[in-house]
Amino acid sequence: METVVDIKNLSKEFKGKKAVENVSFTIQSGEVVAILGPNGAGKSTTILMMLGLLHPTSGEVSLFNQPPQRQMVRERIGVMLQQVSLMDALKVKEVLALFRSYYPNPLTMEEMIRLTGLQESELNKRTEKLSGGQKRRVNFALAMAGNPDLVFFDEPTVGMDSTARKEFWARVRQLAGEGKTILFSTHYLQEADDVATRILLFNEGKLIADGCPSTIKQRLLKKTISFKTDSSFPKEKFLAMNHVSDIYEESGRTAIQTEDTDRVLSSLFTEGIAVSDISIDKGRLEDAFEQLTVEQGVS
Repeated sequence: METVVDIKNLSKEFKGKKAVENVSFTIQSGEVVAILGPNGAGKSTTILMMLGLLHPTSGEVSLFNQPPQRQMVRERIGVMLQQVSLMDALKVKEVLALFRSYYPNPLTMEEMIRLTGLQESELNKRTEKLSGGQKRRVNFALAMAGNPDLVFFDEPTVGMDSTARKEFWARVRQLAGEGKTILFSTHYLQEADDVATRILLFNEGKLIADGCPSTIKQRLLKKTISFKTDSSFPKEKFLAMNHVSDIYEESGRTAIQTEDTDRVLSSLFTEGIAVSDISIDKGRLEDAFEQLTVEQGVS
């Protein structure tokens, strides 16, 4: 697989304050990577350095084994930043045609329209007449104009309603299915859980976790098995098991917090405990995110 992004010991300071500190990672072709972190964690600064729009204080950035400022690199990437800015006094179809002309192998106009869901009425509107949601669709189309191999989305669904977000991510999955490499930041953690194959978690300018969503959740979260039982439950016996951390009653159900749900289930049946309505909660990425960033802040 081709190494698309290679970051080595990347740091950025603003007036003596470190916004990004000694960050290193690589991204291979075809990966869908979410960059997560609280406000001020260094996400956008890292993305801007990857795009060559900010120069690092120290460290190295390469895209396709080249500096990000090279023309050959810019011809292979697409960018949709959080702030949408379009040229006024032009119709949408004119802006799209202009951007297509910048690339050696652009998508056809028909492909851009089909991919991004633009309507005929929108294509004939002047950009200053567009709504916020329409501007974001146009921005998406501009990011895809050059048929990029690597696409950056910085908070792409801010301001979108739930239907628009669902449609946007369906199209991103389509791009991933075509083998595009996708890197995005988002405050909607469920989006990252649903879409990303890998998560880079930032806090206070540092990369504090790197892995697929399930691995991060498994590493950080206690899973819970809950059930109903009419028999006397041997709470102390289960609490003595090294993979069980807590047992409590909630809404008429017994809940066991554990690192190993399979072993707990096996023990329930081995002990012959009559249980019903068994539910297994493997935790949410949001819980893992909160736990890890809090722990990092305390340390």
